[in-house]
Amino acid sequence: MSAPAETDRWISVFLEAQAAELDAARNTLLGYGRDLKDFAAFVLHRRRTFESASQDDIEAYLVSCAANGLSRATRARRLSAVRQLFRFAFEEGWRPDNPSLRLKGPGKERTLPKTLSEAQVNALLAAAEKLGKSETECVRNLCLMELLYATGMRVSELVSLPVQAARGDPAMILVSGKGDKERLVPLSSPARKALTNWLVLRDRNEEMLRLSERQPPSRFLFPARGVEGHLSRQAMHRLLKDIAVKAGVSPADVTPHRLRHAFATHLLAGGADLRVIQTLLGHADIATTEIYTHVLDEKLKELVFEHHPLANAPLPAAGQARRKPADS
Repeated sequence: MSAPAETDRWISVFLEAQAAELDAARNTLLGYGRDLKDFAAFVLHRRRTFESASQDDIEAYLVSCAANGLSRATRARRLSAVRQLFRFAFEEGWRPDNPSLRLKGPGKERTLPKTLSEAQVNALLAAAEKLGKSETECVRNLCLMELLYATGMRVSELVSLPVQAARGDPAMILVSGKGDKERLVPLSSPARKALTNWLVLRDRNEEMLRLSERQPPSRFLFPARGVEGHLSRQAMHRLLKDIAVKAGVSPADVTPHRLRHAFATHLLAGGADLRVIQTLLGHADIATTEIYTHVLDEKLKELVFEHHPLANAPLPAAGQARRKPADS
């Protein structure tokens, strides 16, 4: 196969192949596209193309990313996209070599995920039930929050849930995750109640639309008028910020992923097995789930340092033993 003449065509053919051969998720493809367009602009500025770019060009790009203040994780992700593009180009015969083959990335920073306390989650749930222009919106918003916290779903999984997955007051619902991998997640009693209440109002609204506008019923649990036919991820992000304000929680601290972290951390603190949490979150590798044990360790340290009676006691002078507490 001959190499495409234009840089944009390189990217589009590469992304099409990723989607077809590796079943890459839409969000992953969008991320690859953004990163590769940024690299293409850099290469063009150096009067190069993807066909003529060298290892020195890629290294210079990484230096430029670091100079612009991009994090190690972002630089590692961009290098990964560039590597995959050139590997694909080499395998397709577009280039006789792979200029990224010998490059080592900056590595990803392993940071502990930030989470929410149980008190904060309870405040968010209470606020969600009262936020909305109508009863329908209030019931929907509570259902969204209950499902998000009760299942640990990714926001893209939540907003695209088919309504059939929620019929019949299920104790568990089937979720389609990354790479179309399916998993069952259990529902808590409050989540099941919120889901039942939402279905009543949702179905009523869908029937009214069918009669008044001859609109076919939506197949999604959370229908919307947008192109996708369901509530968008962006709308869910905005909704969470509004709920946070009403709950008196900093909006900067509330994201769908923080609620996913809260789900996992609170389960682990309650004694759940790590393998169970891995299954519920849809993690392919247990190492990804193990980070929550470190979050819990940090929380335990905070509790000790804050509440232990001797945590803030001054250290004894040299040669002087700390006084033992009297026997009770």
